[in-house]
Amino acid sequence: MPISLFVLVAILVATAAFAFKYIYSKHVHGVDAPEQKASVTVIDKQAIDIPDAQPGEEQEYWIYVQKGRFGPKREFKVGVHYYHALSPGNQGELTYQGDKFMHFALKR
Repeated sequence: MPISLFVLVAILVATAAFAFKYIYSKHVHGVDAPEQKASVTVIDKQAIDIPDAQPGEEQEYWIYVQKGRFGPKREFKVGVHYYHALSPGNQGELTYQGDKFMHFALKR
């Protein structure tokens, strides 16, 4: 077999690995992700106790939202004020960047 075939396969594997890393970091972890807005419904919320936490950081607060009636479900870590202000069933516009919560505006 010619060596150029092995070189071509190695180049294709390296390109695929780079593309996967780029897409994964941007769309899953939100690295350099654009700010997006979506109309969502809050389906649940949860406060989780953190073991060995610093004073004032005893809990993490999470909301679970869904786009539309049958759309994808997402979870976001929020601040204590958003956690107490939002209830399951609330609808509004969620602003987020990758997996980072930015803002929630209730629909009145």
